[in-house]
Amino acid sequence: MALAAALALTATACGDDGTQAGAEGEGKGTIEFWDNNGGVRTPVWKKIIAEFEKQNPDIDVKYVPVPITEVQSKYDTAIAGDGLPDVGGVSTSYLANMVAQGALDPVTDRIADSPLKGKLSKGMVDSVRAAGGDDKELFSVPTSANQGMLWYRKDLFDKAGLDAPDSWENFYTAADELTEADRNKFGFTIRGGAGSVAQALEMMYAQSGIDAFWDGDKTTLNAPENVEALEKYAGLYKKSTPSADLNNDFTKMVAQFGSGEIGMLQHNLGSYTDHVKAFGKEKVGGIPLPASAEGAPRTLASNPVDGLGLFRGSENKAAAWKFIEFAASHEMNSLWNEEAGSIPANNDAADDAWINDAEPVKAAMESLNDPETKIVQLPYYLPDWNNISKADMEPDFQKVLLGQMTAQDFADKLAGLFNEAQAEWKEQQK
Repeated sequence: MALAAALALTATACGDDGTQAGAEGEGKGTIEFWDNNGGVRTPVWKKIIAEFEKQNPDIDVKYVPVPITEVQSKYDTAIAGDGLPDVGGVSTSYLANMVAQGALDPVTDRIADSPLKGKLSKGMVDSVRAAGGDDKELFSVPTSANQGMLWYRKDLFDKAGLDAPDSWENFYTAADELTEADRNKFGFTIRGGAGSVAQALEMMYAQSGIDAFWDGDKTTLNAPENVEALEKYAGLYKKSTPSADLNNDFTKMVAQFGSGEIGMLQHNLGSYTDHVKAFGKEKVGGIPLPASAEGAPRTLASNPVDGLGLFRGSENKAAAWKFIEFAASHEMNSLWNEEAGSIPANNDAADDAWINDAEPVKAAMESLNDPETKIVQLPYYLPDWNNISKADMEPDFQKVLLGQMTAQDFADKLAGLFNEAQAEWKEQQK
């Protein structure tokens, strides 16, 4: 028993759980990097690592690809005792959980003292700060973001003589006029299955113009303007969409858009390459969700922001930070996001050739960085965010589509769950 206790104390002192203080180190040696979307992004990370090691011959990067479906559980297991890396990919969708467990070092001061100062997208920085649950500190360096877009068939719009869906009036007009249900043609395809609630929130806030998720301790989610927007959005089901949309996750929705006579869908930038493969660049357009009214600023719901975290238990933080700085630099950040089809966090990438060639990405980046744009920070920091927005409420959203539940009742129930979760989270912060 005495020996076991001594070994336990020794393990704790060494910081095996990765949440101890660690050390700066000498800025050289080996660092371990966990890629939070391993496999899909492995080739581009290997390019970045090879260039980094070429420019920093005294630092070796051990690359560990982690499948995106396993990354949260792998981090949790490592925090509990198996040991964390020096650097890891961290999304705002699970950032708060890692911050609460003391796994990450704040990087606010490091950014301020580095070439990254003033170079990172304000919208992404704000999202990272909000998601970490700390108004003052950043716990990851943002590298990329997605954004909800309206994708539309330019060829179908041109044939029907319709304007692009760059206003909500144009959007609903096109959804109606492009629908010929008896000929299996529809103006829109809606997401009714997995992931439907978060997408509905994007559509609600974009239409209502309400620019904050919280009003004091209560959510604005069930405000009259949002309920009205939800009624209009859900009202498209079976009127301007296929009935099969009830069970659409993003894969089915994107596939349906790509294979049929459907005028529009709402999805993020991640499906851009699918649309180009299906139709070619000349036949498909992608624009940010319209402003609530002419002359009003856009109100965009925050999408998860990907970033790089510096782990508190690292014994070589100086070298790890060099790698983070390098990966977030203009050239490397642009390279990564070109491969991923995402919005670069480094503002210097805005004029790069690939962005000018990818009109939807350029439009998304411009809207995100527009000082007039209002970003509605969704509460990813709440431990219950995923349960509430997915398991708890997706079946009820289907009831709204089917007319078995009113938009008001849905919004009130969802708001109540978030209000309770927010109250519990605030109590835990005391």
